[in-house]
Amino acid sequence: MIEFCVTEWAAWAPGVETREAWQAWALAPAMPVGDGMPALPEVPAIQRRRIDRLGRMAVQVAYWCAQAEGTGVPLVFASRHGDVRRSLELLQQQARGEPMSPTQFGLSVHNAIAALYSIVRGQHGNYLALAAGKATAATAMIEAAGLLADGAPEVLVVVYDACLPEAYAAFVDEVQADHAWCWRVRADGEGQRLSLDWQMAEDDAAITPALPASLEVLRFVLAGDAACTQLADGLRWHWLRHD
Repeated sequence: MIEFCVTEWAAWAPGVETREAWQAWALAPAMPVGDGMPALPEVPAIQRRRIDRLGRMAVQVAYWCAQAEGTGVPLVFASRHGDVRRSLELLQQQARGEPMSPTQFGLSVHNAIAALYSIVRGQHGNYLALAAGKATAATAMIEAAGLLADGAPEVLVVVYDACLPEAYAAFVDEVQADHAWCWRVRADGEGQRLSLDWQMAEDDAAITPALPASLEVLRFVLAGDAACTQLADGLRWHWLRHD
């Protein structure tokens, strides 16, 4: 089991773009839909042009959640699929025998969005990018807990994903929605104190969530629920609030 304190949060999804909208959404959740993307005014235009829609969602919530003096705070960027649309376009180009753009390839790798954020913020500290299927949000918090145990005063956790392209429709195993959220977490302090534990589970199909797993975690926190249970890859993940 791990314990941690969420001291600040931010989130963005199409049609749910303010804290007030998110708090209302948590009490009556629906799948976010739309093609909008964050304006990301914090980033100079010359750098903003390199950041696509998924990256803008992630970078925007990280900016909103980070403290201005937070240089050097470890970063955990977590996305189940990453920028799969860009990767698919590169694969299609390769299949057609067309040369692939080195720039587009560099921006398609899983840590590219974290790297872009560290560049535009001038961050020189530790950052990592991970993917862990339906348990991506949970494993992001395990990574954050490890960084806190190693002495980091706080960690910025960014969780983000987008709907898969039609080419991958046969592999979709949970509902999908474009979204990004960020937590600033500490080992203790003011904020929402949570714990997360996990154990083996026999049946992943016992719970059929109406939201993507990572978005359900955010809903649990914003709605003020006492607990949230998720099933992923043979494990039962149990989130608990401590008032």
